[in-house]
Amino acid sequence: MKIFKFFDKLEDKIRKKLSRYPIFYALIGSIGIVLLWRGVWMIADDLGLSGLISVIFGVLILSATGLLVSFFIGDQILISGIKAEKRIDEKTEEEIKEEEISLGYIESELEDIKSKIDKNINYP
Repeated sequence: MKIFKFFDKLEDKIRKKLSRYPIFYALIGSIGIVLLWRGVWMIADDLGLSGLISVIFGVLILSATGLLVSFFIGDQILISGIKAEKRIDEKTEEEIKEEEISLGYIESELEDIKSKIDKNINYP
């Protein structure tokens, strides 16, 4: 399992550096995705999978792993749809500022609760 730790640390370092250059990061990521799909496509061709069989296997794999809806729709869109909220790109600057204030208040309340719990745990 050392190899997993190595790649985990490597990924953290690379992500930290590339995050400063989002356009370059996007280009690197898109190249990786295209090459991955090209490889999968070639393997499927080598195995003689037809289009219909590929779609069926793909849907089954993605459904079983819970990735079908998550990947194609995304959690944020599902949650905002259930709550009947606007998407972030549809919100006004004022609405976003109000959310930030609310989140700041919630964060401070959580800190207060945490400190009270810590006091009770340390001094029974």
